[in-house]
Amino acid sequence: MDPNNRGPEEYGHDDDGGSPRQRPPRDSLTTDFGQHSPTLARTVQLVAGDFLLTVNPVDGSEIEACPPGERPGRPERYGAAERAEVDRAARPPVPPGPSRTALSLLARQDERERLVRLLARGRSVRLTGPAGSGRTSLLDLVAEDCGDLAPDGVVRLTGFNRTASELLYDLFYAVFTSPLHRPDRDELLSYVREVGAVVVLDDIEFGGAALDELLDATPECAFVIGATPDVPAPSADSAVEEIFLSGLERADGVELLERSVGRVLTEEESNWAGDLWFESEGLPLRFVQAGALLRQRDRLRAGANAVDEFGVFADAAPVDSPITPDEGEEIPLPALGEAAAPAPLLASRLSESARATLRFAVALGGEVPHQAHLPALVGDTHADAALGELADCGLVSPVGSRYRLAAGVLAQLEAAGYDDDIETRALTAAQHYGWWAGHPSVTPERVCAEADALLAALAVLVPATTAPAEGEEATTVQLARTAAPAFAAGGHWGAWERSLRAGSEASRLAGEVSEQAYFHHELGILALCGGQLDRARAELEASIGLRGALADKRGTVAGRRALALVSDRDGTALGLAGLGAMAGEELPDARYDESASPPGGVPAAFPPLQLPADSQTIVVHRSPSTPAPSRKARGGLKGLAKRNLVAAGAGALLVAVLGTVVTLGATSDNDPNSPANEVGVNPSASVGIDDGNLGADVPKNDDNPGDTGTATSRPTDPGPDGTYGTSDDPTPTDVAEPSDRPSGTQRPGSGTPSSPKPTTPKPSTSPSTPSTPTGSGTPSSSTSQTPEPSETPTSTPTDTTPTNSNSASGPASTTPVETSSSASAPSSAVSSPSNSAQVI
Repeated sequence: MDPNNRGPEEYGHDDDGGSPRQRPPRDSLTTDFGQHSPTLARTVQLVAGDFLLTVNPVDGSEIEACPPGERPGRPERYGAAERAEVDRAARPPVPPGPSRTALSLLARQDERERLVRLLARGRSVRLTGPAGSGRTSLLDLVAEDCGDLAPDGVVRLTGFNRTASELLYDLFYAVFTSPLHRPDRDELLSYVREVGAVVVLDDIEFGGAALDELLDATPECAFVIGATPDVPAPSADSAVEEIFLSGLERADGVELLERSVGRVLTEEESNWAGDLWFESEGLPLRFVQAGALLRQRDRLRAGANAVDEFGVFADAAPVDSPITPDEGEEIPLPALGEAAAPAPLLASRLSESARATLRFAVALGGEVPHQAHLPALVGDTHADAALGELADCGLVSPVGSRYRLAAGVLAQLEAAGYDDDIETRALTAAQHYGWWAGHPSVTPERVCAEADALLAALAVLVPATTAPAEGEEATTVQLARTAAPAFAAGGHWGAWERSLRAGSEASRLAGEVSEQAYFHHELGILALCGGQLDRARAELEASIGLRGALADKRGTVAGRRALALVSDRDGTALGLAGLGAMAGEELPDARYDESASPPGGVPAAFPPLQLPADSQTIVVHRSPSTPAPSRKARGGLKGLAKRNLVAAGAGALLVAVLGTVVTLGATSDNDPNSPANEVGVNPSASVGIDDGNLGADVPKNDDNPGDTGTATSRPTDPGPDGTYGTSDDPTPTDVAEPSDRPSGTQRPGSGTPSSPKPTTPKPSTSPSTPSTPTGSGTPSSSTSQTPEPSETPTSTPTDTTPTNSNSASGPASTTPVETSSSASAPSSAVSSPSNSAQVI
């Protein structure tokens, strides 16, 4: 028995209308105790707007940007045969059991013709009437009359528990064939704008601006809308015609009662019908129920003879067999109060299966389970026939493609005590639907057809949900977890959202954190598909937090992927904030901490150096006057890039400072009187302006080009030739000592060499020999270049044995020379430079 396939074989009849076929025997239950193989999770992949949505009932749905190759093409319209199938599926199923004579509509011909005329001119009409006034029956007749008025035919929709947006999607799926595709809002409006059909919309629950939105989105459609007086009226500028339905006249009520009973009423029954008409204000539903009371009275008067004659039903005879009142004992007519509220009296004379069905309907808030589920719920293999009994008595009425308790019946049954075991019945229904919705053979479309019954069971049980016993699972959580993916895959996203919210509340009350994380994840996916990015972010962050606490890696990964897509959609993805600031927005400085240097300084390959006394290095850190950076500005790639830039700048500054320190230390000495302290920033040797030389003391007649330094002892007498530095100059009597300034380092423009300072006599570090003029064969390494060789006089010989040479011309030759260069300081100075190149 398929809730979506209304074939006659479903009701126990063959196609030819023959006798009922025998039900096949049940399979043996012994196999149920064997080991079952695990069932694979049913995943469905569909395109929702710009997203590719994979409905995963295990870890949560996965969503990603839809690749171009996965996007479906333009949907196609249904043909005539397909439209007929869609129209048949939109109607309620025919109740099982013997066929009944349909009652013709009385006193509604004028309204019927007026509605057809308005719809033929493309006008939209609202048919307003109280519950039980025959509004649905009149709309069915109008739909049959308008079958050929529009190119897309007649579309039947129900507004019960539907919003304007959901009705637009229902209209889209009723006209176009688009499996596994849910267009976004813009695409939907572009498609329904092209629909040209007569839309029969019954049981609408909204008006005003919402109704205007629905009508404006479908300019090529003509609507005939059925509503009760308590529904908000259309807006004044909506151009919707309105027709009111009133009650029947007394004569019409009596005629309807006679057609329902199948005979002429007696005088007593006619008077009773008159009193009923006055009390019910002529509502046709009351006369249908009154006719069921009279039929039951006739059946009781007939006694057991009618049951033995027909032998089909144990408690009720066929409706199409009228029983005359002459047979059997006299039974009084129902009281006027019982006729005004006939539900308890009618239910008391029905079969046990029909009364059990009524109890389930009361527990589900008026929703009558589909006839295919009644045998499992009631526990009777023939309980599907109970729906026929209820429809024959006027206790149920069609709502869309299913049945609900008729107007006023729910309150009457609750007053009669049919709600005493409401939680038990709802729990039984929830357990059954939870098993059925998760069965692999049940399609998502069939689950969507039972959405109202499932949601009604959740509405009753969720507030009373408690923590289950160890090893068990809450029934409400299991039902919501099983039904929600089916609603998503079947396209009934309104039911998907309601089931997710019910499941989230139930899992919270039950203390099932993992299930609560799942429902938050699904709510985030749903909000993302609907463009509600803030809500999607909140739901996904809640889900990720719960799953992180449970160490659910797969669920956490799915949540983070969806959250990344949310960030990409709302423009706050990682890196985008930084790029926006680079385009012109000023970013606050990132906060960072500087560590203090160790006491011994920064470790390096050089020994610790000290700066000269007269040089200072000051490092100043200026804090900007901008306000403190916000927490958001320091996050993400923007804050990371800022930290990297600051670290790189600090490193470059540190390298520059260290380089300065090393350079200054290499040219400095602990002795404040060191010659290096006198070195300026200008070059040590430069060409003079007046004489073209380098400013050093260059002898004019010297063949030694390698010695450019100044003698350790300057002669005071030029000799016979009148020139200083020649071989005939007398030898000075004072012992030579090093000067306080290296030779050749005189500032530019100074042509006079510096005179030595009187200090304590110290031995020369160069070997001294008797004065024999020779030329040094080693060229000087100083930057002071002399164009011609020179000879320097020797100093007084000393007894010091030379160990090395610190002269600017390199190691001395083994041949005795006249003097040694004193360009360097004595060897006792550890930090003094060894040649003029190091000084520079």
